[in-house]
Amino acid sequence: MKSSLIRPALALALAAGLAGCGGSDKAEFVVKGTITGIVYPGTVLTTNGMDLVVPPPARPGDTVSFAFPNKLEYGDVYDVRFKSEPDNQNCGTPPQTIANFNDTAGRLAEIAITFACAVDVYTIGGTVTGLTADGLVLANGSTGGVVGVAKPAAGVTTPNTYAFAGAVAYDQSYGVTVLTQPTGQVCTVANSTGVMKAANVTNINVTCVAAPS
Repeated sequence: MKSSLIRPALALALAAGLAGCGGSDKAEFVVKGTITGIVYPGTVLTTNGMDLVVPPPARPGDTVSFAFPNKLEYGDVYDVRFKSEPDNQNCGTPPQTIANFNDTAGRLAEIAITFACAVDVYTIGGTVTGLTADGLVLANGSTGGVVGVAKPAAGVTTPNTYAFAGAVAYDQSYGVTVLTQPTGQVCTVANSTGVMKAANVTNINVTCVAAPS
């Protein structure tokens, strides 16, 4: 008799405690994750009517964790996107990783989104005038890479154009020099050094003349 009275009393006490604490029998999920590679400010994520500013890490190279303030209930669909990417960077799902920014809350035990960001890159190059022989090779001493420039075809009077295959990251320095002079000529480079801005560089111009005899 005593045990049959205790069980209903415990049930009522538990229900009252949950009601007093705003308890709910619905599972809730935090939309959270990590971002690697953030260097600059400007990151804003968005999903389910929520925006979240994600600052760069205090120490460059560290992974940044994020979590949206409002929880989702079981069955809610989330679709985390970059409302704005960090300045001078592009972001997305890391290579060789399955995209997990869009799913249904509760399908997995927790929501753990992974993003990666990289600094924007641009090409460097320019024109070559006066080149009449083969053998010209230019090098980018700051970030590495070489490019060979052939003499124009017979009858062509317009300057050659060239560009290094290896791109240069934003805010990284570059320095172009003549690695190998063409046969019988001396070439000089104008605008040879600089710091990469948010555009391709096309004015690293080379002028070639006959070598002194």
